[in-house]
Amino acid sequence: MTILPRPKDGRHRPIVRLGHPVLRQRAEEVPAHRFGTRFLRDLERDLLRTMFEDEGVGLAAPQIAVPLRVFAYFVPGEGGRDEVPPRVVVNPVLTLEGEPSVPGWEGCLSIPGLRGVVLRHPSLVMSGVDVDGEPLSLRAEGFHARVIQHEVDHLDGIVFLDRMRDLSSLAFEEEWDRYASGKDLPVEA
Repeated sequence: MTILPRPKDGRHRPIVRLGHPVLRQRAEEVPAHRFGTRFLRDLERDLLRTMFEDEGVGLAAPQIAVPLRVFAYFVPGEGGRDEVPPRVVVNPVLTLEGEPSVPGWEGCLSIPGLRGVVLRHPSLVMSGVDVDGEPLSLRAEGFHARVIQHEVDHLDGIVFLDRMRDLSSLAFEEEWDRYASGKDLPVEA
């Protein structure tokens, strides 16, 4: 496993873009001996810092060229939904509920400038651990569930474009802002 070094100047890590091989491979489980280590705490900090500096709501370790099953996310409290504070999940396991029938707009920091409609499961149960190895378990619905599904897809080498059933909604963000955001299309994400 090759991991790019952290920038020494305190900046966030660069996000790799579609075409980098790490985005198309299944990430490795984090072994128990890594929990509570400086390595994993640094990875947690880097994921959160990079996610916020690049204005994302989620970021998987493969997106910063670290092929491990770790992701960060948060859900902003807007549009009537409750805020979910930032969290980092290690070795997540999902139990998806319902059919993938809820359409919503998605974009990706590794595919900058594009967004499209993706069908996702309406809810899920997730288990995993934090960077210290403490168990995590939660149930998520709506946008919260969408963000988790998107990030766990990254851990399996899948990007949102792979989940699009119809590419006719694929749009550059500038054009989406101009033409699609006001139409009767799903705008959950």
